[in-house]
Amino acid sequence: MKKKVLVHSLVFNPDGVSTAYLYGDIATALKKNGFEVVVLTTTPHYNRVESQLKKQPLRWLVPGFLKRSELNGIPVYHVPQKKFKSTMLRLCGFIYWHIVSFIAALSIRKVDVILSPSPPLTIGLLNVWLGKLKGAKVVYNVQEVYPDILGKDSGLIYNVLSRMERYIYNHSAGVTTIDRVFYDTIVGRFKDPSKLHIIPNFVDTEIYRPLTSKPNLDPELFIDNDHLKLLYAGNIGMAQDWDTLIALARKTLGKPIDYYVIGEGMMRDYLAQKIKEFNLVNIHLLPYQPRELMPQIIAFSDLQFIFMEPTIAAQGFPSKVYTIMASGKPLLVCSPANTPIVNFLSDIGCAKIVTHSDVEAKAEEICSWLDNISPDQLAVMGSKGLKEAQENYSKEVVTNKYSTLVNSL
Repeated sequence: MKKKVLVHSLVFNPDGVSTAYLYGDIATALKKNGFEVVVLTTTPHYNRVESQLKKQPLRWLVPGFLKRSELNGIPVYHVPQKKFKSTMLRLCGFIYWHIVSFIAALSIRKVDVILSPSPPLTIGLLNVWLGKLKGAKVVYNVQEVYPDILGKDSGLIYNVLSRMERYIYNHSAGVTTIDRVFYDTIVGRFKDPSKLHIIPNFVDTEIYRPLTSKPNLDPELFIDNDHLKLLYAGNIGMAQDWDTLIALARKTLGKPIDYYVIGEGMMRDYLAQKIKEFNLVNIHLLPYQPRELMPQIIAFSDLQFIFMEPTIAAQGFPSKVYTIMASGKPLLVCSPANTPIVNFLSDIGCAKIVTHSDVEAKAEEICSWLDNISPDQLAVMGSKGLKEAQENYSKEVVTNKYSTLVNSL
């Protein structure tokens, strides 16, 4: 008899964010490996992509409370959720999702394993309770380290979340984390460290690969010129260091260098304001683009940049690193030493890494490097990343590790 896995995640296909895609691939891989899989999530609210909604349409199952869709033969249940601007409304929606998803999960019969990613930390707590009620094993995937990301200055909130975090770790059957730095950070919080496993994120090498043909993109958005093109695509949020990009763009204004920033997020207005304030015509701020265009968008660039906000860089790892490497493109990374992204990339040779904390110092070092780097050197960097991604971080390699872990439970 097939074992049943419940994937319980705040985001999932067809929501247009990286964690949604990641868990869509994990769910599909588990199904291919012989498990019965069911998903409980929200309605798309981070990035609604109409083309993806057409491929995976949602229909009311319980009007007002629950919708249903299907991904590769996997039933997906969606609790209605919206992306409110009001903090109070967001909090109310967050609480509503927890309550309705808990009730919905109780109605799903004969679950053997519950798998969920952080954030939020509270989903781990919810699943520990569900696991006890349903007699299921719980696997909690640490994508970001909470409450460390908030800092001890958060006081009471930090203390409450710290106790919650340890409770989740020690009452789950297994915990996975994506990086050795994360592992070393949290392993001391386990009564039984053997529960903790490192399983990295991965990339679909069938979608993300070097393209041999010229990208076919909107020429009004993606300008075809001989400039060096640096590109970032993803959430424009607090986890990224936008001040370094602004300082770098100011230093290179007038040079044949263009910066492309693609996406949405709470810092988008701030970035747009600075572009206008300093007349930074070399920064092209573009809206979110469909996932199917991303291979061509990456191919359009010469260099992909990721500037991490120094105060929280140790608590997160951007999964886009893998897609960039699999596309054969080099990276430009700003992050303090001994952070997950720096430790991961340091020995591969596919990235220029800048670890200064001072914004002007970072911009100056990058500016000097850009003046001296050649297209051939960038190509060599990209090929090193491609080799690493194909050998160690393909979808097949990593999802098999999840299947092995679930089987072992």
